Amino acid sequence: MEGIARFRSTVIDCPDPRALAGFYSRLLGWPIAVEDDDWVVVTDGGSPDRLAFQRVENYRPPVWPDGERPQQLHLDVRVDDLDEAEKRVLEIGAAKAGVQPSADDQFRVFFDPAGHPFCLTV
Repeated sequence: MEGIARFRSTVIDCPDPRALAGFYSRLLGWPIAVEDDDWVVVTDGGSPDRLAFQRVENYRPPVWPDGERPQQLHLDVRVDDLDEAEKRVLEIGAAKAGVQPSADDQFRVFFDPAGHPFCLTV
């Protein structure tokens, strides 16, 4: 079965991206490839391509498995054609988010049927 997209990133919200990326870099043996105050990426260059950490102000960690704050992350998936992929993900049950993060139209944000966000990107 041919999929709509190819996996790109797992993105994890956190209060300190450098610290959390440092932990995962050590845990996985993946070097830090991209780093700024609000966004840090570790990768081994293989599949999955990368694990990213983004700063969230007033971060409140999840309470798992039960609690008022469930797990917090979203997926970025790579596509060849954003317009075609958007059409197809809407057909299978996604909903388009009202706010889009990229003025140059490189990312489009959607919600899966359970309400978790994910991004299509080229």
